[in-house]
Amino acid sequence: MNRRIRPGSIVVGADGSKHGARALRWAAEQARLERRPLVVVTTEEGNAFRINADAVRTVHELAPGVEVSGVSAAGDPRNVIVELTRDAHLLVVGSHGRGPVRSALLGSVSAAVSRQAVCPVVVCRPRAEEQVRRGVLVAVDASESSLPVIEFAFEQASLHGQPLTAVHCVWDVMAAVAGLRNVKLDEADLGIGDEAHLALAESLAGFAEKYPDVPVTERVNHGLVDDVVGWRTGAWDLVVVGRHPLDSVSRLVTGSIATAVVERAQTDVAVVPVERERVAR
Repeated sequence: MNRRIRPGSIVVGADGSKHGARALRWAAEQARLERRPLVVVTTEEGNAFRINADAVRTVHELAPGVEVSGVSAAGDPRNVIVELTRDAHLLVVGSHGRGPVRSALLGSVSAAVSRQAVCPVVVCRPRAEEQVRRGVLVAVDASESSLPVIEFAFEQASLHGQPLTAVHCVWDVMAAVAGLRNVKLDEADLGIGDEAHLALAESLAGFAEKYPDVPVTERVNHGLVDDVVGWRTGAWDLVVVGRHPLDSVSRLVTGSIATAVVERAQTDVAVVPVERERVAR
């Protein structure tokens, strides 16, 4: 089925719901900014063909210059969408905002595809539209595996004309015992010049030169990543996190972080897959 889309396309899932409509708007604007073709995907059940046609028509209205096509295929929506990501540049899906408990019980297409997709996935979460936006927030683990995640975040900030906040989360027993934890992003940074700050600065080195139009704020927070960037994120336009391969050792620590952020965030979330060879180094 992946032969039915042009390689490098942006793929968006459509189901006729308000959550799907939110994802469609985001994808149409992204396709316009990146000048990429957009593929609208529905599964063949119910009014799928009508929903697909309506979605394609909506894209023409929102972004007249975007090349858009529709794909309707039989099967589990999760499998259908994941298969298409093998040739896709980016996948965009909506989220019902069920929260972690209900999602764990009933399953979630957005959570499933963000765990399995080959390309980056943007999950459009419900949010309060009236809030002032602070741009893009990216979680940096200060390792080589962060590089594609940081690159994606800088690119999005540049495309949308937004500032970027890079946060590096650290957690250790001594800090926990001493009460040195600030899991809220609106609390003050814990200081500068230590190893964590130096590691964050090194991870970001070079990107500022490549994207001189993006204002960058660096922060170090004590706490787990999903606690720091998973909650109280409604002030940001986009939260960007990495996803490690399921068969890597690091999954014992980070395997569920991306899913937890997707389910908790109060804004759109981008999940960027980390290459296996980067993790193994």
